Amino acid sequence: MAILNDITLGQYFASDSFVHRLDPRTKILVIFSSMAVFVLTFNAIRLAIAFIIVLAIIKVSHVPLSLVMRNLKPFLWLFLFTILFHLLLSKDDISMVTIPYINLQISKSGLVNGSLYSFRLAILILLAAMLTLTTSPMELTDALDRFFKPLQRFGVSTHEFTMMITLSLRFIPTLIEEADKLQKAQISRGARFEGNIIQRVKSVIPLILPLFISVFRRADELALAMDARCYIGGKGRTSFKQLAFMRNDYIVLVGNLILILLLIVI
Repeated sequence: MAILNDITLGQYFASDSFVHRLDPRTKILVIFSSMAVFVLTFNAIRLAIAFIIVLAIIKVSHVPLSLVMRNLKPFLWLFLFTILFHLLLSKDDISMVTIPYINLQISKSGLVNGSLYSFRLAILILLAAMLTLTTSPMELTDALDRFFKPLQRFGVSTHEFTMMITLSLRFIPTLIEEADKLQKAQISRGARFEGNIIQRVKSVIPLILPLFISVFRRADELALAMDARCYIGGKGRTSFKQLAFMRNDYIVLVGNLILILLLIVI
């Protein structure tokens, strides 16, 4: 369970950087448009440029690099599986290794494609982490509420939807902390979380039930707290901080559009 402590998705790192001061709608537009472009990118040069841009964003945001990179650790198994999947299934004329007895060929293109897919996935994870690290939950709620507001004409309760998404992100760090406390409590009672993969899975099973009970208890407490504050939905809701695009937001949006066009042209 220690690997869960490396996940910072949903956490907010308070700072007064250029990225933190941007309108949350700007950050959402930039990050999701960049993700859309990177998903369709299969070129190593484009991915290298994208990674340099992500490093520049981390530098400007004043978020510790180690805090952001910790998000990649829980996904190492996924990266390895992706590379292995392409190694076994990709075929070309230049074979690197032939496994005896089963006559299985591991190709060079499989290694390259698997590495590119894993690298691209890592960039997407870092971008998602930067969104939550530099944007508070309330800012995310207001921004998503503005984006989905046109759907209210079709009878869609957009505020409840955005509130649900924001609360889900907000409670990820809380649940990770609760799981860590349960693990330490089990260790103090003699439980072991070491050994092979089967032993580790068996040791995690006793944590599932108390974790679910804790989730339901926290959900009930949250519902009571919202009810005590007379929360009856988002209809007619106003915001203490009004969102407004400033000059820096327009500069970032235009710069992001130019960058996307350049990546497409390359």
